[in-house]
Amino acid sequence: MTMGPVQMLVIGFEHGRFEGKIAEELKRLRENDVIRLVDLLFVQKGDDGDLVSLQASDLSHEEAMEFGALAGALIGFGYGDEETATTAAIAGANEMEDGHFFDSDDVWYVGDAIPPGSSAAIALFEHRWAIPLRDRILDAGGVLLADEWIHAKDLIAVGIQAAEATA
Repeated sequence: MTMGPVQMLVIGFEHGRFEGKIAEELKRLRENDVIRLVDLLFVQKGDDGDLVSLQASDLSHEEAMEFGALAGALIGFGYGDEETATTAAIAGANEMEDGHFFDSDDVWYVGDAIPPGSSAAIALFEHRWAIPLRDRILDAGGVLLADEWIHAKDLIAVGIQAAEATA
């Protein structure tokens, strides 16, 4: 199984207005093989405290188990030897046997963390667009030296630091 970089996003919504725009964009990205949805857990807490949850994934049952096995093997390889990696691969496959990374305990954890009348989404996205780029870099003998997402708030922080340094 070829796996691209995986990113986890946690997004909160206060009294969100869900008009389908997020779902439309996710659909577009998935249809164009930009991302693959490894797992999504959406939890909504009503004003009365009742929880409603939804899970989704683009992975088939077999792909989910392969994904879990690969992730487990990589963790095991980093932790120990080949035998540890094999044991961890089996554990990873078993973890994803139901097709989801997130389980019912996560629903309750998220539900406890958000106030009534709000919702939250936790998503694992595989960045499919990065696979061919990664492969070309490796083919050329390139080695990853650093990897970081730069957000707008990071740039604002740099500006604040620069202003303080010149003051």
